[in-house]
Amino acid sequence: MKKYKKWDHTKVVRVFLLLFLDIILVNLSSFLALFTRMELDITALQRAGFLLSVRRYALIDTVCTILIFWLFRLYNSLWAYAGTNELTRIAVASIISASIKYLGMYCLSLPIPKSFPVLDCLFLMAFVGGSRLAYRYFRDALQRRRKTGAQKRTMLIGAGDAGAIALLEFQNSRHSSNQVVCIIDDASSKKGQLLRGIPIVGGRESILSAVEKYRIQEIVLAIPSASAKQQRAILSICQNTKCTLRTLPAIYQLANGEINIQKIRNVEIEDLLDRDPVQVDLTGIGKYVGGKTVLVTGGGGSIGSELSRQLAAFHPAHLVLFDIYENNAYDIQQELRRNYPNLRLTVLIGSIRDRDRLEDLFSQYRPDLVYHAAAHKHVPLMEDSPYEAVKNNVFGTLNVAEMADRYGASRFLLISTDKAVNPTNVMGATKRICEMIIQMFGRHSKTEYVAVRFGNVLGSNGSVIPLFKKQIAAGGPVTVTDPQIIRYFMTIPEAVSLVLQAGIYAKGGEIFILDMGDPVRIDDLARSMIRLSGFEPDVDIPIVYTGLRPGEKLFEELLLSDEEVRKTKNDLIYIGKDQPFDDKVLQDQLRELCHAVDNREDIRELLAKIVPEYRVPVLA
Repeated sequence: MKKYKKWDHTKVVRVFLLLFLDIILVNLSSFLALFTRMELDITALQRAGFLLSVRRYALIDTVCTILIFWLFRLYNSLWAYAGTNELTRIAVASIISASIKYLGMYCLSLPIPKSFPVLDCLFLMAFVGGSRLAYRYFRDALQRRRKTGAQKRTMLIGAGDAGAIALLEFQNSRHSSNQVVCIIDDASSKKGQLLRGIPIVGGRESILSAVEKYRIQEIVLAIPSASAKQQRAILSICQNTKCTLRTLPAIYQLANGEINIQKIRNVEIEDLLDRDPVQVDLTGIGKYVGGKTVLVTGGGGSIGSELSRQLAAFHPAHLVLFDIYENNAYDIQQELRRNYPNLRLTVLIGSIRDRDRLEDLFSQYRPDLVYHAAAHKHVPLMEDSPYEAVKNNVFGTLNVAEMADRYGASRFLLISTDKAVNPTNVMGATKRICEMIIQMFGRHSKTEYVAVRFGNVLGSNGSVIPLFKKQIAAGGPVTVTDPQIIRYFMTIPEAVSLVLQAGIYAKGGEIFILDMGDPVRIDDLARSMIRLSGFEPDVDIPIVYTGLRPGEKLFEELLLSDEEVRKTKNDLIYIGKDQPFDDKVLQDQLRELCHAVDNREDIRELLAKIVPEYRVPVLA
């Protein structure tokens, strides 16, 4: 069935009103041009016969002028935002209309004064342009009168194109609760000037004083074209205020009307990370992902779902997601179907512990690429449930790796963690064993087995970011285990992009290590998030130190102590040196570990036997 685009009735009515108005203005301009030429003497005008000439040509003139206006898209512009570009088009269209009118009347031998086309053009410009600007003025006034409720006193940072659009939206939108009272811009030439009646009070050095002077409650960063470093520098100043911080989307989105001011988002902690944008080889990723059948285990999780999103963009022949949690799987399924309607997508529910389920999956779909992201990852929970950590992380990984080998997958990529380095907890020890398993398979299989090791990702399930947000929303306290604890952080999209990039360099057996940048103190992170929410740490929102949790370290490492690394073509991806171990010994140890799990024996000593770096906690 043929689909028809639904009419925007408001737009249709607006166009018809403009057409009706322009028909009147075209004829009024002609009359006033003659009337002015005859020095406002109506009798002389009638006697000269000029008025009769205009009346005879009126229909042709009206039709031609409206067509010219239509060709110049004067009925497609958003006149609420009318500016010099729209006025220029009106002027050019009016000149063309007056010229055609004069030539037409001349060809039809209709008497007319020589000055008529000039006067007619000027009147037409004034009337048409004036009507559009009048519409804008009265619309602005009406919108301001419609605004209700308390207004947030707002500082706008940026007096460029983005700032101008944002200010216009703030002033006109009935949905906005912002009252912009001052503007900040680093351009010294703009200081002291007005933008739509709002003073530009100075550059970033004036932020703190202006916040106090104008009693600012909210700050909106409206410089999307600025570099990440520049934005972070400004935001670091704004953090010293109690104001809520928000930022604009990209300027092209605002200009095209794709979004409105309601889509302005809060500044997130990611905006403050001192990290340069991640660069990846999109062409290279596309070559090894495009046209392939790709399996993502744990496809509904934080990393797995982002892997699915980014993989979908590279046009795999078939994307298969496997997850034990149906709600997560359902959410990513609906998102991918909505955003990639042509993607061949299969979402399956099951556990990586179930060998029969995996056998069915691999035999039916025979994936070319396997991204193994399914794992138990919460350190304190796994300390209390070590058998579950071993069954899922170790033997679940072993199951998936065996199926990849049996059914001829070309590449197997394990998502690992910095907690696998010198582990002090069960979770970290199990992930180190996972790395050893894929290295063992990589030495004997045609499948290329690799692992990618990285630190914490911002916003992942169970990470400190969502926890801190909930605690701040509840009024505190914000809990930090230790004031000195540090972690490496990366955004989920950054981490996944580098995971895909690492796949290009895979030859088999490598452990890729991502450069996580500088470590971040969790205490500083908590304080920044409190300030971003408009509160003062330890004043409005208390911070409470709870002590290190079981298995938790003050700092994480990305490398084993005796490990060496070599560079790749990407400055953020390194390859760790193999740690030698005997495959036969590992196999025997895994069988021993399996027996211990089945019989509920103490497994920590066995984990330490397999992973000598694992420091078994001493129980008091």
